[in-house]
Amino acid sequence: MKDIYAEVTNSIIAALEQGTPPWVCPWQERAEMPRNLVSGKPYRGINVLVLYGEVMQHHYEDNRWLTFKQASDIGARVRKGERGTSIVFYRIREADKTRADGSDSEVEGARRIPLLKTFTVFNVSQLESVPERYVERPIVEWQPVEAAERVIAQSGATIQHGGNRAFYRPSDDLIQLPPLTSFAKPEDYYATALHELCHWTAHPRRLNRPLTGRQQIEAYAYEELIAEIGAAFLCAHTGLSARLEHASYISSWLDALRRDKRLIFVAAGAAQKATDFVLGFAAVDVEAA
Repeated sequence: MKDIYAEVTNSIIAALEQGTPPWVCPWQERAEMPRNLVSGKPYRGINVLVLYGEVMQHHYEDNRWLTFKQASDIGARVRKGERGTSIVFYRIREADKTRADGSDSEVEGARRIPLLKTFTVFNVSQLESVPERYVERPIVEWQPVEAAERVIAQSGATIQHGGNRAFYRPSDDLIQLPPLTSFAKPEDYYATALHELCHWTAHPRRLNRPLTGRQQIEAYAYEELIAEIGAAFLCAHTGLSARLEHASYISSWLDALRRDKRLIFVAAGAAQKATDFVLGFAAVDVEAA
């Protein structure tokens, strides 16, 4: 049985070593989240990183994916010799517990067990005989600056402008940003603001994400990894091109990933929760194909 944790982690390591973080959207002219061709639903969490990485590695020009069965169901065919990409379905299940008397009445303290299944998906570029209605990619009319401004405003975060540094200060729950005029272009300002907004979600009144490291990574490097990925998700949502904000952390990320094959799964999950919070979405435990 293949080790999906190791397989995904190794692909992330390879991308970082090549200087292409897989959370930075490969479609620079129009940021998009990978989606399922049939349902139209965007992929989430670790699956976004996996599919971005595949697009960059194979130079696919489409961001839509589907399973072999879905391809067959719509009358399309996977080209001979094409290899699929493994993604995951993840959810939490409450473990069943029974009382000593054998009854199945509710028992306090039931364990929460994570369930991880893998699916294989193919990019639309790997198909032939795709029905006409699926050939054309839907046109997304983005208004990046306005969309980002709306997300930031609706968050209710306190943002102060001035100086030449960008940071979130938990002690007074404040995001500090340089003036917009300090950035080369407005998009750079909003990408930075969305990064700091991900840090802002960690506050105890929000997601209560403590500033603690994992066994193989110190706290600040881990928090930066979460904020990097979360900001990339928010950039894609608002039509902005994500970028690598903190290259100085790459060496520590690589070292930690080599030692902890589950790290990127946990970080991507935390980044998705931060994204959902900022966008006002309800948190979910399901990661579907």
